[in-house]
Amino acid sequence: MAEQISLGVDSNSACEAIVRCLPEVSASTEQSTATVPDSGVPYAELSELEDCDGLILGSPGYFGNMASALKYFLDQTTPLWLSGALIDKPAAVFTSTSSHHGGQESVLLSMMQPLLHHGMLISGIPYSEKALNRTSTGGTPYGASHVAGQKGKPLSQDEIDACLTLGKRISWLTTRLI
Repeated sequence: MAEQISLGVDSNSACEAIVRCLPEVSASTEQSTATVPDSGVPYAELSELEDCDGLILGSPGYFGNMASALKYFLDQTTPLWLSGALIDKPAAVFTSTSSHHGGQESVLLSMMQPLLHHGMLISGIPYSEKALNRTSTGGTPYGASHVAGQKGKPLSQDEIDACLTLGKRISWLTTRLI
């Protein structure tokens, strides 16, 4: 999903998507994850939030909530909140769950709450995106979503369209606000 959303962002020549991931949270009191992943997308750093012009967060859904790694990361943003670093930046959210009734909308709403506290300008996907009206898989006006199933199905065309639209929308908003 992040790759499709980044393609939507990058379709705006004035914007560049930067994709990041987060390390898993450990129950151990000792660091169990390297500070830099061995391969793949680099880990996000708080300074990148301050430097970005727009933000799109994604998380798998667990019992209707965002992943603990994202919650842990967002819980560390108090210095950004105190400085007002994220105020008036456009933001959006996306998720994937294993079932249609896996709590996608509540996951998306749980990710929006900290962003609203930061004063970010939240955008979803308008119903002018035809994929929202025809999808039998994922996609909501709250943000892009994917029904992965228990074996990790690939994105449907409607889900891809919703992801691209979300990326385009945030890049469009960003260029109008900066």
